[in-house]
Amino acid sequence: MTTRSETRTALDHLLTEIEHRNPAQPEFHQAAHEVLETLAPVLAARPEYAEPGLVERLVEPERQVIFRVPWQDDQGRVHVNRGFRVEFNSALGPYKGGLRFHSSVNLGVIKFLGFEQIFKNALTGLGIGGGKGGSDFDPHGRSDAEVMRFCQSFMTELYRHIGEHTDVPAGDIGVGGREIGYLFGQYRRITNRWEAGVLTGKGAGWGGSLIRPEATGYGNVLFAAAMMRERGEDLEGQTAVVSGSGNVAIYTIEKLAALGANAVTCSDSSGYVVDEKGIDLDLLKQIKEVERGRVDTYAERRGASARFVPGGSVWDVPADLALPSATQNELDENAAATLIRNGVKAVSEGANMPTTPEAVHLLQGAGVAFGPGKAANAGGVAVSALEMAQNHARTSWTAVRVEEELTHIMNDIHTTCHETAERYDAPGDYVTGANIAGFERVADAMLAQGVI
Repeated sequence: MTTRSETRTALDHLLTEIEHRNPAQPEFHQAAHEVLETLAPVLAARPEYAEPGLVERLVEPERQVIFRVPWQDDQGRVHVNRGFRVEFNSALGPYKGGLRFHSSVNLGVIKFLGFEQIFKNALTGLGIGGGKGGSDFDPHGRSDAEVMRFCQSFMTELYRHIGEHTDVPAGDIGVGGREIGYLFGQYRRITNRWEAGVLTGKGAGWGGSLIRPEATGYGNVLFAAAMMRERGEDLEGQTAVVSGSGNVAIYTIEKLAALGANAVTCSDSSGYVVDEKGIDLDLLKQIKEVERGRVDTYAERRGASARFVPGGSVWDVPADLALPSATQNELDENAAATLIRNGVKAVSEGANMPTTPEAVHLLQGAGVAFGPGKAANAGGVAVSALEMAQNHARTSWTAVRVEEELTHIMNDIHTTCHETAERYDAPGDYVTGANIAGFERVADAMLAQGVI
């Protein structure tokens, strides 16, 4: 039997090879390190996972597509953006993962997101593989007509690579209901098919699922609540800091309030707001979802209880719970140290990889319950898979049923991660539990299907 030391050495060699074969992709390197450094125990215990080069295949996408996206703005000027779709692993089902439209998007970012998606989707138990896509187009400040023209151009290339049994994109940063509508319309126009299951995040009146907009935020809070229950506490009366002010952050704040916690912050790229009375959801939704404004407007309208802090760190605000819900690597080691000094009990990731590796280790070392994104924010893709099920049956579930299913799935994910961590002598380590549990499910399917 291979020892853990020998397995660790082999993984280190593989990580070096990943960096060499994928230059200038630091986000992907980080995601690969975060997963592979936890796999030595399972590879030592189950050597069949190492023999067919399974891990080497797992870290290499099955397919990577890069294409140009030309479009015209309202003044008739032509712009050329770059589109991506990385179809990472389909051992458990069709590729599933969102589209991100943001200026920061590049191949390394999409690969990191797609790699994370493999394990996240596996943890849901819903038979979906991992993929991700997007573009360096930024819809912020663009008119509806400009966004429509971009989406139509983007889908004119993407349509040939997707399908309800092949690859099912959804939304992510910069891609909400408006963008999904334009993308679906162009897909239908090109293919002459009403293939509802090809995209998720659709409008509830034309194939979408109730609770889908809320699902990532709701699911993250449900996972945080499960971690707190494991420590003998609940969310009632707890103070929470939340970063971001988009879809994930808004519905994180909403679910926290429903479970008795008080979220006192939100943020965007301009700075953050602290509201001593708790974030006013109706006002935040009006500014961010209707007016597409900035959080400083929230502070101006809210009154004396709220203040806007330009720049700075939302993690400076004392709280019992921290829920990073904006973007990758937003919570660093210094921020983690501040949270620990201020008595934080749990950190649960609503965004994808928002906490740096150094910060994760610091939080875990201090005894803070830490919910990694591949487990904690799996609610969004879980309800996307439920949307696919409704599309397949040409039916629509009630909001109550969808939320019950989501609650069941998130509690199952927590239990799976917790029990797997204990099984591999890492009690309370949700990172190890999530990585190994997701890996085992994908690895078993890959072994069964042969070297492909």
